[in-house]
Amino acid sequence: MDHLHQLAPRHRGSRGDLAVSTTEAKPRPTGPNNPGPRKSRPLKRLKSFGRRWWHQLTSMRTALLLLLALALAAIPGSTFPQRSVSPTDVDGYYTEHPDLAPFLDKLWAFDVYTSPWFSAIYLLLMVSLVGCIIPRLRVHLKALRAAPPQAPKRMEILPYHRSLAAGANQGRARAVLKQRRWRHVVREDDDGTVTVAAEKGYLRESGNLLFHTSIIFILVGVAVGSLFSWYGNRILSEGAASGFCNNLQQYDDYGLGAYVDETDLPRFCLQLDSFKAEFTDGGPTAYDAQVSYENEDETGSYNLRVNHPLSFDGTDVFLIGHGYTAVVTYTDRYGNTQTARQPFLAMDAALNSEGAFKFPDANYNPDTGEVDQDAETGFDAILVPTYDDSTQMLIGSEPELNNPVLALTAYQGNLGLADGQPESVYSINEDQIASGNLDQLNDEVEVIGVGDTMELEDGSSLSFDAVEQYAVLQVRHDPGGPIVLAGAVILLTALLPTLAVRRRRYWIRWNPDGTVETAGLGRNDFDGLDEECDELTALIAPDFEPPGQTESDADEPIGSKS
Repeated sequence: MDHLHQLAPRHRGSRGDLAVSTTEAKPRPTGPNNPGPRKSRPLKRLKSFGRRWWHQLTSMRTALLLLLALALAAIPGSTFPQRSVSPTDVDGYYTEHPDLAPFLDKLWAFDVYTSPWFSAIYLLLMVSLVGCIIPRLRVHLKALRAAPPQAPKRMEILPYHRSLAAGANQGRARAVLKQRRWRHVVREDDDGTVTVAAEKGYLRESGNLLFHTSIIFILVGVAVGSLFSWYGNRILSEGAASGFCNNLQQYDDYGLGAYVDETDLPRFCLQLDSFKAEFTDGGPTAYDAQVSYENEDETGSYNLRVNHPLSFDGTDVFLIGHGYTAVVTYTDRYGNTQTARQPFLAMDAALNSEGAFKFPDANYNPDTGEVDQDAETGFDAILVPTYDDSTQMLIGSEPELNNPVLALTAYQGNLGLADGQPESVYSINEDQIASGNLDQLNDEVEVIGVGDTMELEDGSSLSFDAVEQYAVLQVRHDPGGPIVLAGAVILLTALLPTLAVRRRRYWIRWNPDGTVETAGLGRNDFDGLDEECDELTALIAPDFEPPGQTESDADEPIGSKS
């Protein structure tokens, strides 16, 4: 014992000493079977990060958010003037807002649809939709090739369940399901149980996929149209003198896609030979324009009507409007004459129209060979197609040319055409009038009819010779139009099965004890599942009578029915 007591102190120590092991862990040797401590793998983490964000981008929620973002991003395009539509309006915005316009221009506010941020949203939406559709398409194709699934062992747990005593024939069941276009398969177990599994409603998912595909078609078509389309509008009066050829200088306004150059426009020329408009109850019912054309391949004529465009290798000429051109002759104080054909812009449905006549070279003195200073002459005018002189009203109520008149206000001085600033050809420059550079010659509006003349105090005059008709033409090339049309057709076609079709499953089982069970399951919300399954069961088993709905049944939660 004494010997043991002498040894005991060698093992005594503090409580902390007892808790700590004195054995040091030795490092494990490295080798082929032991690669050592696990090192970080940046490439694997990068792949994981990319996979996670790809799943986030291709989710339907992200696609909806991007679609909303695209709609919001398009708002500045309708709020601010766009260079592709009207560069003149952009210059006017710079004049009105000299401090704000440069800042907005840096944000691409005047080129919204070609801006990097709008294009980024557009491309992300495209990628998101494609990423949504392809996996679903793969799953859908796999489901179409797969047989309907086996029934659960306990069929009574399904929303629809019926137990039949007898009378259900297997051959009859297959015939009924085939007639009703159910995909079905027959399975026989080792214990003698025979089950017919049937499924219907795959068209719903097909329509859903087509619906989303149609959105991609529309987005692609809009993008192609924005990049490669162009258009030009032109007022074309009757006669050879008013014909035009297809170049930008000949258009009243135009727009070019981001990748369209002026040299890409096809070569052709047009001339309006005659125009006829029909009206009923003060409104137009038909426009009929006879035009002559010439291009690189042929020369001919065409009867141009609304929705019946003239086409040149993918470029269409549309008839979109109609108006009147006033023909006048101005005679200055020296007897020099100038004839002007001026289109007028309609102000209302009765085609009461406004316009102006400008003669900057008037009053040329043949003796001195110079134009008199401050003798430029202009007329603000209103063309009334049907003037009723029995009333005090100047404005007419009928668009036909029954009694056309011009209501004129004359000005002389400096018209302001030499300052190089753009201005409307349909009105006299208001700034020149306000600054006193133009003097009004008549205090009251003077009304003259066809064949009449307005005399001015300096001996000059303006004669109203005739009224001609003009057609408003739009020349357009839009390669994205057929793509958008195809997308719209697919969208409408896919919408019906997406909304109307319901996917559901139906099983009928012959048990070894001679009993027969039927069950049904709706893959979507389907209120008519019980009725449809009862109808199928009644066709398969003629002796089956669907149970009537009772108050107790109505209070039961969704579950087994037998």
